[in-house]
Amino acid sequence: MSEAIKPSVGLGVLHLFCKPTPMFDGEAVVAAVRDAEAAGTQVASISMLGHKSDAAFMAIHENLVELRALQSGLQRAGLEVVDSYVSLTEVSEYATGMPEAHIQARLYPEIPPKAHHMPAWCFYPMSKKREAHVNWFTLPFDDRKRLMSEHGTSGRKFAGRIVQYITGSTGLDDYEWGVTLFAVHPDDLKEVVYTMRFDEASSVYAEFGPFYTGFVVPVEELVTTL
Repeated sequence: MSEAIKPSVGLGVLHLFCKPTPMFDGEAVVAAVRDAEAAGTQVASISMLGHKSDAAFMAIHENLVELRALQSGLQRAGLEVVDSYVSLTEVSEYATGMPEAHIQARLYPEIPPKAHHMPAWCFYPMSKKREAHVNWFTLPFDDRKRLMSEHGTSGRKFAGRIVQYITGSTGLDDYEWGVTLFAVHPDDLKEVVYTMRFDEASSVYAEFGPFYTGFVVPVEELVTTL
């Protein structure tokens, strides 16, 4: 295998959205996921709803080469990657003073979340606007921090119902962040996104990419639906 490619801090994150081809081999898909897990990759397998994809895999590893190995294994098993997202775990620049345990949880998360059973799942990418009349990156730092604090307060109201993973993708993919939500119920996903869109950080400054929705299942169950 190639020399390890690792971030200096945190982990690599890969979202793969797939559809089966005529060469699809369910046993080979399961083997690809098990091989990745044996190499230390955390993998969440998702049965997808709608036309965008039929299966998704969220994978986390410190070594990007291992993430590529999973992608190759799934492709060899007859899955076509119809969309993807590449990002890194990170701690927000506005998180000054956050307890060390929270910082480590953001840099080195576990998927799926262990504290609660959260089978409902969605992913979407997002960026902050850079337009002449509304540009997030020209706001003073203190203003940005205040707006993000308000945004975080809204999100914390969903503790126990939602676990959110925000991963950074500036310079790595088409948007600046990837947002992955695990939830107890599907309507929790809808409610948290709707609620947080009223915050100024979102209502004025955010732009969103496509949303992908599904539910977390064991990979053995996933392949029976494809």
